[in-house]
Formats: sequence, structure tokens, C-alpha cells
Amino acid sequence: MEISKTELEVMQAIWKQSPVSSSEIINRLNRKREWHEKTVKTLLGRLVKKQALDYHKEGRQYLYFPLVSQSDYQAQASQSLISRLFEGRISPLVAGFAKQEKLSKDDVDELKQLIANWEKEND
Repeated sequence: MEISKTELEVMQAIWKQSPVSSSEIINRLNRKREWHEKTVKTLLGRLVKKQALDYHKEGRQYLYFPLVSQSDYQAQASQSLISRLFEGRISPLVAGFAKQEKLSKDDVDELKQLIANWEKEND
């Protein structure tokens, strides 16, 4: 599922807590920058068509909820990025961050733990 940058911002607002009305989504989005109601409603419609969201009607409101979890989307998007840019290999990605000094000590510690866990499970 391909989600644009602006669609992702809408999804992030919905992942925080759902089901949620379009007016509450707009309120959440407006905390970072100003969004127009019509823009948000257009993006909601696109996300429903892409089957990233669904909704149910409650009174006069439509309440939106995600059909894909944030962690599932992140896994799919990460795999897509690695496939497209690094021929399916993750080490060049991590090496690039390391060379540019973009990895914090916490990042390195977490990567070491992930590798240790992988080695235990795959020995």
C-alpha cells in the first residue's frame, strides 16, 4: 500500500486513538500546522479507497478507524524502501547512518540487542 507523506500525517493522527471524527483529526493535525477541512476530507476519502481506513456513521458524524496498524505499515514501508534503494539489503542502510554519525548510542545498543536476539533464534 502506497501512502503519500500527507496521507501518512493523517494516518498518524488516527493511529493515536480511534475511532475518531474528521473534526478531531483536523484538531490533531492543526497542532503542528494549519490544515484545511476540505484537504483533510479529501485525504480521508483517498485513504478509505486505498483500504487503509474505514468508517462507520454515528449520528451525523463519520468515525474513522485504521484498517492497517502503524507497526504493520512501518514494516511494509521499511521493506519497500530497503528493496528499492538497497537491493533488499539492510546493512548498507545502517552503514550509511553510521558513516554520517546519525546513530545514537541508544540506537547502537538497540541494534546490538536485535542482532543478539536474531542469533539466538536462528542458531
